[in-house]
Amino acid sequence: MASAVEQFFTVKARIAAAEREAGRQAGAVTLVAVSKTFSADDIRPVIDAGQRVFGENRVQEAQAKWQALKQAFPDIELHLIGPLQSNKAKEAVALFDVIETVDREKIAAELAKEIARQGRSPKLYVQVNTGSEPQKAGIEPREAVPFVTRCREVHGLAIEGLMCIPPADENPGPHFALLEKLGTEAGVEALSMGMSGDYETAIAFGATSVRVGSAIFGSR
Repeated sequence: MASAVEQFFTVKARIAAAEREAGRQAGAVTLVAVSKTFSADDIRPVIDAGQRVFGENRVQEAQAKWQALKQAFPDIELHLIGPLQSNKAKEAVALFDVIETVDREKIAAELAKEIARQGRSPKLYVQVNTGSEPQKAGIEPREAVPFVTRCREVHGLAIEGLMCIPPADENPGPHFALLEKLGTEAGVEALSMGMSGDYETAIAFGATSVRVGSAIFGSR
């Protein structure tokens, strides 16, 4: 079985090929290596191979692993890609460099408070539930642009991107196209879309970052 480092280089090569295929600039797409449920020992070889952007689903799990790793590698950028509870906003602002899952008024208000209190400003993305799935986090597509506006005007948050997780059993292309359209309307630069099974499709639709876990680290 290929090691995580070998699989990491394979994913990097496939991202580069997808960029070329889509007529996009080399390096236009950031790889977010999703390290949730993997230990610091599992992650370290991928860091040593040159990866610097990682994604975690849970604040507490990330705290346990990443505080020491970030001290050892100060240039690491850590993304929160799982749902954020308002009572974890303080810890999230302290640890993460990018929070991709802003999806309701209460979270926006808590983040604004913590950003002001801590003087630390992680980049913020709004998560959009492009499939309107009741069990999934994210704001409804029709509410996304007004919500981005409220985040900026009411809460003073600098929203830089949108994120989505398409329904598992649907063609992801229309969901990526919808996110790209909403991103243009909301005036954001960043689009976090695409995971292990569909990141090349996401790159064709304008993803600026892709979140790849199992294709690098293996199944959990």
